[in-house]
Amino acid sequence: MAAVFDPPTANIVATRRARFAMRGLRTLLVCVLIAVMLTGLMGGSFWITLVHSICIGVCCWLAIDLGRIQLARWEHRHAPEAPEAQSQWPGWPLMLAMVLVGTVVGFSVGNELAHWITGVKSPGFFRGDWFQALQLLAGSLVPGAAITYYYYSREKTAAQEASLQAAVQTAQRQAAEHQLKLLESQLEPHMLFNTLANLRVLIGIDPTRAQLMLDQLIGFLRATLSASRASQHPLSAEFARLADYLALMKIRMGERLQTRFELPPDLAAAPVPPLLLQPLVENCIKHGLEPNVAGGRVEVSARREGETLVLQVRDTGAGLSQASGDGTRFGLVQVRERLATLYGDGASLTLQAASDAEGGTLATIRLPGADAPTQAAP
Repeated sequence: MAAVFDPPTANIVATRRARFAMRGLRTLLVCVLIAVMLTGLMGGSFWITLVHSICIGVCCWLAIDLGRIQLARWEHRHAPEAPEAQSQWPGWPLMLAMVLVGTVVGFSVGNELAHWITGVKSPGFFRGDWFQALQLLAGSLVPGAAITYYYYSREKTAAQEASLQAAVQTAQRQAAEHQLKLLESQLEPHMLFNTLANLRVLIGIDPTRAQLMLDQLIGFLRATLSASRASQHPLSAEFARLADYLALMKIRMGERLQTRFELPPDLAAAPVPPLLLQPLVENCIKHGLEPNVAGGRVEVSARREGETLVLQVRDTGAGLSQASGDGTRFGLVQVRERLATLYGDGASLTLQAASDAEGGTLATIRLPGADAPTQAAP
């Protein structure tokens, strides 16, 4: 059965092509230096010597290098992810055989090509006696083996550096994911404990409403559990979870709590981190509306500004100047740390007093567009 190879990524292919081109340029430079040395030692036409040196050297390099790549694919067909496979190195036994075969083939083809260009015949493996052929083979193998070892050393070093860099990036990505999971695990109990505390108070003053609130809480947790374990969900799902939570709070607060949601249809499918707006809405209830005897309104909205997705949570409650400082920071810190983990410097959270006559507080989150969130750059 033929081995199946996963196609290399675009970056790997581009890197390999760049290295291949660089090896070709280095080989060309070596051929020029050899031509200069031979002309200085043996005299003759520099042009003829240069053409022979370039044709023979480049053909030998192509035969050896391309043969090496094919041998490496065959040798590592069962382990394409191995470092040797990534560096396209077949191992020294096959490589030495390839140097021998590639030298004979490359030298012969390059010699004929130089003869066709210059009209001058030079000794070859199939011209003259065996002793002369062995001399040519020895003279060609020495630089060929030296250049091969040089390229092997560079490729091995480059492969090790690439492997190390990939390992570092994987470790950084896993650390960011673990940090995000930790933040989410801290956020969910915070919301749950606040709700249970409110439920405990309500049990003593209105058991019927407490029972309704408990039923609403069970439904809310059931709907939220699966979403909280995902890395992202549609913005419409985020709004739906907030609507469930505010319905839960309305059982306790009654007409003191009013809500308003504004979600344009074209943004309903935009992916966002689950429970991103939850702590902001909690702050609206605890620090904005509860201190107000008359309560107020919580507004959640989304809009697009160019390539930026803007999410806003606003209340018409007490405002920043009257908010207590004992609990407002927890939710804001959670949101900021989640944004930093997912988007780096590409996202922001600002908190300010509402500018209209109704007063209250306005929290604004800016995300880099409606595309899927990406991990922060290391």
